Amino acid sequence: MESLKHFIFKSFILFVVVSSFLPITADETISKNDILSISDKVAEWQINSFEGSYPKDPKGWIAGTLYLGMFNWAQISNNSKYENWLRKIFDHQEWHVGDSKYHADYICVAQTYLDFYSKYKEEKMITPTLEHIDWVIAHPPIGGMDFYIDKKIYSDRWTWCDALFMAPSVYTRLYAITGQKKYIEFANREYRATYKRLFDKKEHLFYRDNRFMIKREPNGKKVFWGRGNGWVLGGLCEILKSLPASDKKDIKFYSGLLVKMSDRLASFQDKNGFWHASLLDPDSYPLPETSATGFMVYGMAYGINNGYLSKSKYLPIVMKGWNALCSAVHNDGKLGYVQPVGDSPSGVTGDTTELYGVGAFLLAACEVYKLMN
Repeated sequence: MESLKHFIFKSFILFVVVSSFLPITADETISKNDILSISDKVAEWQINSFEGSYPKDPKGWIAGTLYLGMFNWAQISNNSKYENWLRKIFDHQEWHVGDSKYHADYICVAQTYLDFYSKYKEEKMITPTLEHIDWVIAHPPIGGMDFYIDKKIYSDRWTWCDALFMAPSVYTRLYAITGQKKYIEFANREYRATYKRLFDKKEHLFYRDNRFMIKREPNGKKVFWGRGNGWVLGGLCEILKSLPASDKKDIKFYSGLLVKMSDRLASFQDKNGFWHASLLDPDSYPLPETSATGFMVYGMAYGINNGYLSKSKYLPIVMKGWNALCSAVHNDGKLGYVQPVGDSPSGVTGDTTELYGVGAFLLAACEVYKLMN
């Protein structure tokens, strides 16, 4: 009797959660003006919120992901306010990356620095990043590919899947800007080491790090984190965006991985268009998760726009996902249901938000906007 009561209660809660979302169906037309309107609202809310509670680490990955989304959105919206806001922050921190020499999280911000440099060619925008990365290449990290050993964390190499968003495309951007192969060689070597260690070739998904290879969800299935795999998918887009068209061998590897992951990830989208904190056990995390959903929409829309993914197959998935994201935006522009900082599936609420969730939303908005052409 108790198990029946528990089942009925859980089913009721899930019904309330799902019925609270009323996204537009994928069949309805979305205009460019619709995308501009809601994305501007989200960007404006985040700028106002950012300035009201400056992040503890404005050069770290949390803010760095927002910067990347904001810069890309500035190019789509053609609103100079967003670039001016970013430039003010970057001038204040003198275009420096974080203090850690090897940790991938501390160079995430350099992606946006280098995008600024590619557009404006101001030396101050690239010099600190060049000095940092050249030092790393001259003193390459050593050690294995396990993130966690004997209760100690090892992060000098890209030992956790999030790192594949934070760091590789800094190197590929420098390769595109300078033409120097040392950057792509380093990126390829380290990326493939992470791929070899953390990619499950049966599931076509990435473990967050070596700890999760032996863990299981409450339903007995493997633990594959929604946002963790979203980090990887979004990172593949950033790599592919920055690789020169002549670099066919590397494009084939990274685009092939994007296709393989997209095919698997598409199967986890729920009927309302969202992805969840846990990919293989969404029932244990029934609320939607918008940072994962943002990266999934970004990756698949980018794949369509660049000819890697079938439009007939993926467009309905992308549009359903975009509508779901929009349904999680509050009236004032706050994006809700963003899983807090963490390294594994966990709970969310309609009020939880983070800078990286907005960054993913804006990256998705850019690619969905392009789909409207």
